[in-house]
Amino acid sequence: MSDGWNNERADPVAIGGQRTTRAERRRAAQRERIKRRRRVALLSLIVVFLVVIGGVLWTVRGSLFGGGSAPEDYASGQAGPEVVVHIVGQNNSDFAQNLVDAGVVKSVGAFNQAAGDKPISAGYYELRKSLPASEVVTMLVDPARSHRVGMLNVSAGAVLDDKRSKDNKVAQGIFSQLSAATAHTVDGVKKQTPKADFVRVASSASVADLGIPEWAAATVTRLKGDHRRIEGLIAPGIWDQIDPSGTPIGILKQLITASAKQYEAQGLLTASRTSPAKLAPYQVLVSASIVEREVNQADDYPKVARVILNRLAKDQKLEMDSTVNYGEAVTGIDVAGEKLLKKTEWNTYAKTGLPATPIGAVGTDALVATENPAPGPWLYFVTVDNKGTTLFTDDFAQHERNRQKACDTKFLTVGCGP
Repeated sequence: MSDGWNNERADPVAIGGQRTTRAERRRAAQRERIKRRRRVALLSLIVVFLVVIGGVLWTVRGSLFGGGSAPEDYASGQAGPEVVVHIVGQNNSDFAQNLVDAGVVKSVGAFNQAAGDKPISAGYYELRKSLPASEVVTMLVDPARSHRVGMLNVSAGAVLDDKRSKDNKVAQGIFSQLSAATAHTVDGVKKQTPKADFVRVASSASVADLGIPEWAAATVTRLKGDHRRIEGLIAPGIWDQIDPSGTPIGILKQLITASAKQYEAQGLLTASRTSPAKLAPYQVLVSASIVEREVNQADDYPKVARVILNRLAKDQKLEMDSTVNYGEAVTGIDVAGEKLLKKTEWNTYAKTGLPATPIGAVGTDALVATENPAPGPWLYFVTVDNKGTTLFTDDFAQHERNRQKACDTKFLTVGCGP
């Protein structure tokens, strides 16, 4: 007879305040075992995933930074032929890839390991193929920049043509410097764009092909056939992204376009034109180029700019020695004789108004001073010593006395009497 309990309900146990049977406990235990197996399987998958990811990261670290096994590198003494590499990018890993692609270094990891945190500049470099990464890094960080090509350093006041001083020293012009910047060797063959090619292109190419800004186009068009029509349109600065294998017209367009943006950023188009003369942007640049060449003290720039404006307002010849020197192959502080009478587009002793073009590259200080000339009545100025001391006046008799001071210091010798 039944005692009131069947097998399914035998041996009741209280769980959570309720009674349960053996069957129910078995089912609960089975569910718990399944949960444990699932947790173990999940943990196993996570461990496998972490091991795989760790291996990948270790491999990448070894490739980029030399961790783990040594990255592939070329042996010393097995250098190949010359090659020019344009190094571009945001970091040393980008630079390394440029070098790997050019066959200079064997791996990104070898280069990054050798470079460490050394600062490396983008630009064009003449290197050799199959070099050890450490040797390449030494070449790239060389302070003498002996492996750099395609670099041009234009100083304020620099002109296109070479100039010789009276003591027979030659100042290389921008065209000569550009030619030197294109010198490079590839596979044992030396290459260089002759200076004459830059002169020819500057003389003959169209305004559009040269990248001439609109505010200079009229003068450049009028002076076609004369390379000096682009004078002053290459601004001062270190231009370090010149492709040495580029065409002359392409290089000039790159420089002129970038220079126009630089001048405009310095206020050429937006500066107010101060009375009594209102100058157009190109005239501002021309005037600033005279300021650049006439004195060497930045504090005097705004005063010289005012002298130019005052003379233009009175229709008085500028009579600036710098404009005479611009047209001469041999230059000097003292200008006299037939040079003053030579009629050219630039000689302001022989013509009224501004020169046809700037007479050199215009630095920031000279340009800003011309855009913001000092107030004053001055019509004359003269530098009286080697320190650059310059005296200004609106009275010609006083100017003559000031000039005598320059004679007394031997700074000037021409027109100083017996």
